[in-house]
Amino acid sequence: MAKGKAEHEERQQRKAAERAAAEQQARRKSLIWRGVIAALVVVAIGVSYSFYRKNQLLGAVTTTTYPAARHLAGEIKYTETPPMGGPHNVVWQNCAIYDEPIHNEHGVHSLEHGAVWLTYRPGLPADQLQTLKNLAADDYMLLSPYPGLPHAVVASAWNHQLALERADDTSLRAFIAEYKNNPDTTPEFGASCLGGTRLPATADTLTNPALAVPR
Repeated sequence: MAKGKAEHEERQQRKAAERAAAEQQARRKSLIWRGVIAALVVVAIGVSYSFYRKNQLLGAVTTTTYPAARHLAGEIKYTETPPMGGPHNVVWQNCAIYDEPIHNEHGVHSLEHGAVWLTYRPGLPADQLQTLKNLAADDYMLLSPYPGLPHAVVASAWNHQLALERADDTSLRAFIAEYKNNPDTTPEFGASCLGGTRLPATADTLTNPALAVPR
């Protein structure tokens, strides 16, 4: 009888140990799932905030729907100042930093290749101009002064434009990141932003392609 009692107690202890192990495993799985769910929530919040922040930064962007590949000689009248698309010269402007104004017609062709053209009102404070130069020291970037500009700074990409009153506005970096050489908004994605003209607007390059790109 004592042996039977001992065996019964042993079975009870074994069952208790099995229950404890099962409960521990269940708790472990629960903790793992809670961790996974928490991580997914954090990721979802991060993605949602990223979209919200992007929309907030780019909310002031104006857009249009100019068709591409329309080459014309001579001066072209544009609706926007500066232009952000439309007909343009057959020669594009080399992506670079310019201290003089450039022809709209060459600049627009660069936009068609994926460039972002930063223009600024002459007289912009030196520290803000340096900010623009730092941003424009990258590929597919144009920077030039623009007399008569209605805002302190205007960033233009093909069919997209952002007007700002300060060069250090965080929306400017967001605009460049979104539209520079963007395959979804660049009509001639992959085209070079070099090999065009380096001459300023004082040169008669609109009717003289040979002058625009000397051989």
